[in-house]
Amino acid sequence: MADTSGGRPSIYPTVLYADAMAAIRQLTEAFGFMELSVYEGEDGSVMHAELVQGNGAVMVGSKGRGGVFDTAMEGAGPVGVYVVVDDVDAHHQRAVEHGAEILMPPTDQDYGSRDYLARDVEGNIWSFGTYAPEIQG
Repeated sequence: MADTSGGRPSIYPTVLYADAMAAIRQLTEAFGFMELSVYEGEDGSVMHAELVQGNGAVMVGSKGRGGVFDTAMEGAGPVGVYVVVDDVDAHHQRAVEHGAEILMPPTDQDYGSRDYLARDVEGNIWSFGTYAPEIQG
């Protein structure tokens, strides 16, 4: 069992894109992620990228690079990722200003969260909200 006391995240959603550089631009510009690292192949494909948001991270890469993971993900549907943010309304406004497709505006949920949903440039669903359950180690 991974240590849940802090430091490095123990779960990294990994999303592959046909145009990973366009996805990285949207994730950083519209959704406020920060680039930790981006490794490009000679052909300009993204071999591996790490983007951070708060104390979490997502790995991004280009589809069609070959290898076991790329082959396993071939034909996979879109993914959904939930990201905790402090100010949902400001985050939503930033996404709107950068042309993100909003599927649900900021909404107060019955379970106490406020969140919104957006679709990225290749159909993946990103939820941004205040729901952050305490993880007991």
